[in-house]
Amino acid sequence: MTKARLLRLSVVLVSIFMILLIIVYWDNVGTAHFYLHTSFSRPRSPGGIAAGEDWEALPDVDEFLAKLLSSNLKQNSSLPRKTEQLLIQGSNKPVVSNLEENVRGYDWSTHKDRNSLDQEKLQVERQRTLREFCANSSFTFPTKERSFDDIPNYELNHLIVDDRHGVIYCYVPKVACTNWKRVMIVLSESLLDQGVPYRNPLDIPREHVHNTSTHLTFNKFWRRYGKFSRHLMKIKLKKYTKFLFVRDPFVRLISAFRSKFELENEDFYRRFAIPMLKLYSNHTNLPTSVSEAFGAGLKVSFSDFIQYLLDPRTEKMAPFNEHWRQVYRLCHPCQIDYDFIGKLETLDEDAAYLLQLLKVDRLLRFPPSYRNRTASSWEDNWFAKIPLAWRQQLYKLYEADFVLFGYPKPENLLKD
Repeated sequence: MTKARLLRLSVVLVSIFMILLIIVYWDNVGTAHFYLHTSFSRPRSPGGIAAGEDWEALPDVDEFLAKLLSSNLKQNSSLPRKTEQLLIQGSNKPVVSNLEENVRGYDWSTHKDRNSLDQEKLQVERQRTLREFCANSSFTFPTKERSFDDIPNYELNHLIVDDRHGVIYCYVPKVACTNWKRVMIVLSESLLDQGVPYRNPLDIPREHVHNTSTHLTFNKFWRRYGKFSRHLMKIKLKKYTKFLFVRDPFVRLISAFRSKFELENEDFYRRFAIPMLKLYSNHTNLPTSVSEAFGAGLKVSFSDFIQYLLDPRTEKMAPFNEHWRQVYRLCHPCQIDYDFIGKLETLDEDAAYLLQLLKVDRLLRFPPSYRNRTASSWEDNWFAKIPLAWRQQLYKLYEADFVLFGYPKPENLLKD
């Protein structure tokens, strides 16, 4: 009698466990109309694993979840016709309704795409550089040696997941991230306009684009999946196509300074400008609002900004703001094997090629770049009044981003 009860109890417990796993699966992909992406054709084994391929040896729970996650996935290179027609509508020149987009002035001129073979070679070279320096024990920087499991959950908040197409995007502020977030919203259909998913990236208001509730990011997995969250992250990192876009680190700093301190930004004025003006410009009794400060001619200088970055107290008080935090701290490129590395310097060509590889180029196109983008040729002027010692310290602070992503060392700024 006791054995029979134990047997029934075991059956019930196993059934409950299976039901929980099915709920996890269905919540993750069942209601999202998942479509598996097509892996890139590359000389090395890609990060994405196509349906039907053997999984690498994984722990038992990972393997079970991987099989469960893959059980109903079928490779499909096109969306249902009705959805496809909806997305294609309006995919010609978007109507720029947002004030900021109008002010910036988007460049709608056509650009000659690079030969796809050249693009493929470019990707191989970028990934080779990244892998070599991640594996080079003589090249060190903070957090390089830690594993993916060692990364705190809150540091995974820049990894946006699209389960419909099997894509993971790590966004880097000041590297076209607003428009890439818009693309991810269109692909994942995570935001509706009067009950209908957005079809045109530029139709999505900026306030919704940067609302954290709009995107499914890795740091949200814990609330949804509990102890299974890391297992599912690893499965998606193996299966999905992972990409990021980067930029010359010093030019990115200039761009961040321009947008956050040369324009009236109430939040950045109170959180950053007031302390900078007090610490590095000896100002007291500062206005409480940014409009009053600008009216009185009180603005943070680029020199103040550089001092702030180099001040040891800055990092002790709080991690760098995401707009000037190093890419290796945002996207963990030595822990995550990215399938595609784009650069802002070749944004138009890289974006077109990536959308083609993802097989979504018929559904949408990447919003065109705006004309007054901060240029690398501006570096000499911006750093002209910055002391040489500060420039050298600043390079050391961002050296990993320069090296990992193949940006040349700015020798002209680091020598007399």
